[in-house]
Amino acid sequence: MAAGTAQSGVNGLFAQSGSRQPAAGDGPDLRALFHRLNNQLGIILAHAELLEAKSADAPNQARASQIVTSALDAMGTIRDVRDQVVLPSPDAQ
Repeated sequence: MAAGTAQSGVNGLFAQSGSRQPAAGDGPDLRALFHRLNNQLGIILAHAELLEAKSADAPNQARASQIVTSALDAMGTIRDVRDQVVLPSPDAQ
């Protein structure tokens, strides 16, 4: 995905929510938001892996495995979005 496409996607998300895209120093730090989201996905992943390992029956183990796969995919998507979005440098804030 091209950087322009990612940026227009971000602009579209703000347009859909009825708000404008925050400027540097305006509102929450996007780096912090990506970090928080990644942490939450990590917690989901850890619990799903534990359920997968401790599950006694195949159906529950398969469900937990599906959650593990989805959490890893979501973490990769967050990384891709973060890499495509132009984030203000920490010095600019």
